Formats: sequence, C-alpha cells, structure tokens
Amino acid sequence: MQRFFIQNFGCRATQADGAALEASLVRLGWEVAPAAEADVIIINSCTVTAEADQDVRQAVRRAHRENPAARILVTGCYAQRAPEELSRLPGVAWVIGNSHKPQIPEILLREPHAPYHGQICVGDIFAQRELVTAPVIEAGGDRTRPNLKIQDGCNHRCSFCIIPFVRGRSRSAAPEEVIRQVRDLSRRYREIVLSGINLGRWGREPGIGLRLVDLLRRLLAETEVERLRLSSIEPMDWSDELLELVASSPRIAKHVHAPLQTGSDSVLRRMKRRYRARHYEDRIRKARAWMPTAAIGADVMVGFPGETEAEFEESRRFIESLPFTYLHVFTYSERPGTPAAAMGGSVPMPVRKERNRILRELAAVKNLEFRKSMVGRRLSVLTLEQEGVALSDNYLRVELARPRPANQLVEVDIGGLSEIGLRERDPDGPLPVLPASLACSC
Repeated sequence: MQRFFIQNFGCRATQADGAALEASLVRLGWEVAPAAEADVIIINSCTVTAEADQDVRQAVRRAHRENPAARILVTGCYAQRAPEELSRLPGVAWVIGNSHKPQIPEILLREPHAPYHGQICVGDIFAQRELVTAPVIEAGGDRTRPNLKIQDGCNHRCSFCIIPFVRGRSRSAAPEEVIRQVRDLSRRYREIVLSGINLGRWGREPGIGLRLVDLLRRLLAETEVERLRLSSIEPMDWSDELLELVASSPRIAKHVHAPLQTGSDSVLRRMKRRYRARHYEDRIRKARAWMPTAAIGADVMVGFPGETEAEFEESRRFIESLPFTYLHVFTYSERPGTPAAAMGGSVPMPVRKERNRILRELAAVKNLEFRKSMVGRRLSVLTLEQEGVALSDNYLRVELARPRPANQLVEVDIGGLSEIGLRERDPDGPLPVLPASLACSC
C-alpha cells in the first residue's frame, strides 16, 4: 500500500483542492501518513507573493532532507506558473500544474515510481473547465467550520494579480452538487463557510446562468444548514439583493468581506480594479446601515508601483472613514508576468513595510472599537474545538465563562474584552460596565 502526505499552502481554494485530492487517493487505497513515513509527499503550492514561493521551496527542501526516499510531487499555483524552476529542486519527481491537478491520482497510479527527475505536466489553464473540490475541515481548533469551495478561477485582470493565469477562467460547482454537499455537511456541522477564488461570480457561466443570491435562497429553502458564512466577495458583487438577504436571514452570518486594495482612485485605475472609492463606500455604508453589528472586513495593499505618499495618505484617510472591523493588510509583491511587474515607480521596501505598519495599527484601533461596542450585548456564537473558545456570528472570538461541547450554536452575554477578542459574562459575576457610547443618557 502506497503512503502519502499532503502539505497545502495558501488560500481556502488550495486547501479545498488538497482535501479533494486526499479523498481521491484514499478511495484508491492509498494511506495517509506523516511526511517522514510517506512514499509520496505532495506539496500543494501557492504563488500569490514572493514569500509564498519561498515557503514552497523551503518545504520541498525540508521534505527531501527529512525523507530522502520519498518522491515529491509539487502541484498548485506555483507549479502552474514556474514548473521548470520547481523541477530542478532536489527530490522533485513530478511538477503538475492546476491544469492537470484532477489527473494526479491517475498519474500516481500509472507511475508510482517516476522514471526520471522533474517530470512536468502543465497545460493551458484556460482550457480547464472542471471544478474539483471537497469540504475542508481545518485543523488548529477550528474543525467545527468546514469550508466548501463552490467556485474557482477569475475572469478579471487586475494588473497586480497572477491568480487568473494559474487558476484559469471562472467556473462554478453545479447548484445541485452544492446543495447535496451542504445538506450532507449540515447533518454534522452547525456552520458552513462558502468560498471561492471569485465567489461573487458563482453561477454566471452560460451553463448555469444564476447568481450567488439565487443559490443562497435555495440552500436556505432546501437544506437544514443552521448558519452559512460567505468568504471574500468583490465589492460590486455585494448587490443590494445580496446584502438584503444576508441582513434579513438569521441563518447567514452577519459578515461582509469586500476586498478594497486601496482607497486612492488613481491607484485603483493603475490596478485595473472595476470600481472607484465612492462605489466601494456606497456598498460598505449600506452594509453597515442594514447590519449595525456586522463584521466588515477588507483586503488592503500597500506599496503598489508608483504609490506616492499623497496616494497612500488618501487611502489611509478613506479607510479610517469607513466602519471596518478588521483589515488584511498586504505588502505589494512583484509577480512575474503581471502588468504591474513591468510598471515603473517601484516603492522601496522599507517604505512599503512602514505603510503596512501604519494600516495594521489603524486596523487594530478599529477592531478594538468594534469589540468595545459588543460589551453588554448578547451574541450568537459557535463553540469551537479549542476548549473554552467560540466564534460569534459577527466574526469575533469569544472566551467562554464555562466549557461547552464543540460544534454548538449558543447565545452568550458579553461581559468584557479578552486577549483573544471578547469574554462571556460570568452569570455569577457582576453586570458588565457598558462603554460610554452605549450608556443611557436619559
């Protein structure tokens, strides 16, 4: 019996690809094993930044050093982008791009012992129409919230982004398949996270011709799922109809994540983003008006080519003005083959890092303000596998006053702040002191 180990890097889509691959190999009789005991080590790579590439290369070298007898297979986005580069690393027997990822079980069955070093299987990713996925049950105290990838690829061409060239065209899981998987998962889990490379574009292909909001309505009507959570959705895909459904349904988490990248219109134009700051602001303010206690988050990039101090300050002020509860701040990383990589005006790395620090500090202030506003409220939370910790409907971690079994939806009264986020009020303790903004003025 062949033994294998999979190490996944990067986004939820990559994690879902790895879960699907693992399930396929297990069905074929292969056995999951620790890396040190595996016959085949599969590195499922990310290439969104130079740091991600470096992490993958280090993982390959470490795997070969610690288990030199294992054959190493590198797949994923880095494999699609630069297969020859990976094929030269020690111990690599196969480099298989996303274009051929569904064929990996067949390749391993046909050639369990690759006849030569660095065999490359990479083709036209834009010809890929298949969407292979499986629910991802994450480790690290969060095995109560499966992630289900229902969309892959992207038809947008943001100037900084390599993802369309390694993931291909947008393609969606069939609605009946999504309903089947959610129905099955909802028998075991209280919350399910729907994810994708460009989730808001689910169903737009001619073969389906639906929108994400249509799928959500069917999931609510045809499954018993207690809570759905949406991962990142492009700002202009947060339509009024979608926001209204999220706001009105008690079975959809009050959580809006909309990538911003920058609040400067001039930088947005160079990024080839399909909106301007005023359009983005309209979506975020409407989300806050309809969901006063919702989590509202964004991805923000600093150091894009040509970003001046004035443009950065314009972006910082814009971010400061909006009701964000958290930010994911990224430092721009040149990706070979993207239009941005060929632009002039490279921002020095120390400047990029300083701008990153400024926005992270701003995000911390906003998150603290949001957490303070939750003191004295009652929140719906999901108890996690990590003992004594739960995740609220509005994406805050809550330290529980008493242990509860994992994978339960319960309501708790918030008594204060904690190092991880919030703290449940001890029912035997004093009432919480409300922040001044919540205190009665009568």
